[in-house]
Amino acid sequence: MELAPFDKRDGFIWLNGNFIPWNDAKCHIITQGLHYASSVFEGERAYKGKIFKSEEHTKRLFKSAEIIGINIPYTQEEINLAKVDLINKMNFEDCYVRPIAWRGSQQMGLSTSNADINVAIAVWDDWASYFKIEDRKAGLKLITSPWKRPSPDTAPCEAKASGPYVICTMSKEFAEKKGYHDALMLDYRGYVAEGTGANIFFIKDNDVHTPIPDCFLNGITRQTVIEMLNNQGFVVEEKHMMPEEIRSYEEAFLTGTAAEITPIQSIDEITFSTGEDSKTYKFMQDFHNLVRS
Repeated sequence: MELAPFDKRDGFIWLNGNFIPWNDAKCHIITQGLHYASSVFEGERAYKGKIFKSEEHTKRLFKSAEIIGINIPYTQEEINLAKVDLINKMNFEDCYVRPIAWRGSQQMGLSTSNADINVAIAVWDDWASYFKIEDRKAGLKLITSPWKRPSPDTAPCEAKASGPYVICTMSKEFAEKKGYHDALMLDYRGYVAEGTGANIFFIKDNDVHTPIPDCFLNGITRQTVIEMLNNQGFVVEEKHMMPEEIRSYEEAFLTGTAAEITPIQSIDEITFSTGEDSKTYKFMQDFHNLVRS
């Protein structure tokens, strides 16, 4: 089923403290956030009407804003309440939640001293997963991207800011044009980093390995999965790894708010175990139960 365009939907969007009809929630074409990617955002999931890790996401939104110099004109509590109110107003149970803050049209150019700050929250319920259900079951096919995660003194890697995501978009398009689901991104040193919009894990025997998030976002789902696996007795090692090491692993998976836990079938020519007998499948089920409990 083809999804409705996001600018042609029914419902409401929370915009600067008010509920606005979906199609009336607009900003001017001359907007600093649009021209210079001067914005921060979050991606969250609600299950049975309750947002998973809502406070953690809001805290990160405000931290991201602080890093790029945006002063959000609301408290974290106000944003948390607005998210809940919007979900109730839209009468959703399971849905995706997108808060965003951006510099508006008061000022244009690189200077931000007089910029106005806008905040919006939108929710939608037809983004069940970042990937198609059938692709998640079979496992994703990845290809190594020619674009790399930059040094942390080049881009604000601890902020979920819009600007750095252009590399992700370019990597995603590169992969899809070649017939793959997603791309593996290396970092500026040549180490394995992440997928285009999700963190990555590898499994060998009973050990789980994942790259150190020192130049990319330390995802909230990533942190949740590490805690979940530690509680189950698995050893999760965060380490720098070269692409050549990938070949030694038996399984691999991605983690993210939209992806949850999604198995990887292959990276380039390297294949991994998937299916109901895999550890990844068990982790998928455990995480599914955790976020819905």
